[in-house]
Amino acid sequence: MRYWLMKSEPSDVSIDDLASFPNQSVAWYGIRNYQARNFMRDQMQVGDKVLFYHSSCAEPGIAGLAEVSVLAYPDAFQF
Repeated sequence: MRYWLMKSEPSDVSIDDLASFPNQSVAWYGIRNYQARNFMRDQMQVGDKVLFYHSSCAEPGIAGLAEVSVLAYPDAFQF
């Protein structure tokens, strides 16, 4: 098991939004950094822990804990 830091702007998806979604799950989309994409695609495994980080807000920092629930799949918004 590994631990990952996943960054989100609360105006896009907050930890509270995540808690309110069906199955408390959200797709991570819009990753343009190749190294981050490769980590998600090649190394993240179901059951790995996630530190959910809020950025670009009044109080940036780790807002909650989460868990990887599915293996990586292609970003439908990539093109």
